Amino acid sequence: MTQRRAISRRSALKMAGLAAAGAALSGCSIPGRGVTGTVAKADAVADFWKGKQKNGSLRFANWPLYIDKEGSRYPSLELFKEETGISVTYQEAVQDNSTWFGKIQPQLAAGQDIGFDLMVMTNSIQLNRAIQLGYLVPLDHKQLPNFGGNAAGRVKSPLWDQGNAYTVPWAVGVTGIAYNPKYVDGEITSVQELWNPKYKGKVGMMLDSQEVANFGLFATGVDPDKSAQADWEKAAAKLKEQRDQGIVRKYYENDYVDALVRGDVWVTMAWSGDVFQQIAEGQDLKFVVPAEGGTIWTDNMCIPKTARNPVDALMLMDFVYRPDVAQMLVEYINYIAPVPATKELILADAAKAKGEDKESLEQIANSPLIFPSSADQAKLRNYVTLTSEQEKVFEGIFQPITQG
Repeated sequence: MTQRRAISRRSALKMAGLAAAGAALSGCSIPGRGVTGTVAKADAVADFWKGKQKNGSLRFANWPLYIDKEGSRYPSLELFKEETGISVTYQEAVQDNSTWFGKIQPQLAAGQDIGFDLMVMTNSIQLNRAIQLGYLVPLDHKQLPNFGGNAAGRVKSPLWDQGNAYTVPWAVGVTGIAYNPKYVDGEITSVQELWNPKYKGKVGMMLDSQEVANFGLFATGVDPDKSAQADWEKAAAKLKEQRDQGIVRKYYENDYVDALVRGDVWVTMAWSGDVFQQIAEGQDLKFVVPAEGGTIWTDNMCIPKTARNPVDALMLMDFVYRPDVAQMLVEYINYIAPVPATKELILADAAKAKGEDKESLEQIANSPLIFPSSADQAKLRNYVTLTSEQEKVFEGIFQPITQG
């Protein structure tokens, strides 16, 4: 049976500053705005990779509960070791973006080894800084044929990293609305329901300023990735009104799902993978991308400039874009795969499976939380990309609402 984690990757940690989320789906294009990512020059790519060879070793830093570990049903790392001869030291070393970046920045600035050759970071202010400061290796796409051939169109060349010069996505998620139909009459389709007085004291919002800001912007009819300071101030006023009227029970970090299951909240902002796992475990919950919009974000693989084994890291980056390997990962992670072909592979396995295995695989393949419909894709928006100066203004506007 498809292995379930007790808690999801996102529920396992304290969220910290998601920003500038990239896109990860095929289909419609979602516009972005803000600081354009630095494009690596061809000569810089050639200079770095000239003479570099596989060393047979790889040190990989990822988030908790974010890969099919040894001994599981989905042994992607074991398969990688077997096929390439590369030994992998894998650590769940990344707990949040700001803490991780704060830890590695002094070493990268000094040109020192951080102890890892490959790491995963959310599209964030911190990741943008790492790119701008020259802390990441420019990728040689000649060595990434699987990414080129199998990646969804939406993960290619995001605004903040044009041409995927420094990053390729690991997994993708959506922030939308979850609700407990036991306490809610009818269907929820609008973000405005988070302001509905009939749910007073039973609404959950997210503590993270980027997340809650996006929904304030949706509520005021503004696309976050097209927003400016005047829009932020209007959205903040809308969020303050919601808070002051007692509609919000709590601004949650990682415990909103438990509150939803218990009935402490009836309607809440939510992450797609969290809710899918609860539904798969038998909970009667609903997840929707509201009509006004939902947020899409990506977690991304990148190579620090002090990596000792960059070729080995690049080989793993390309390896996980093989559809059969991407299938292993999506069946375990339960977030959106950046390889669209995984859906048909899962359905093919489901056709051959029986009993609980069959049911589980069909549930994954047919879930709009893992394979969003084109209608939902069209409603997904990015976080606004912020400069350092804009970040201070932005945080000054939204943090007092959730922390005041």
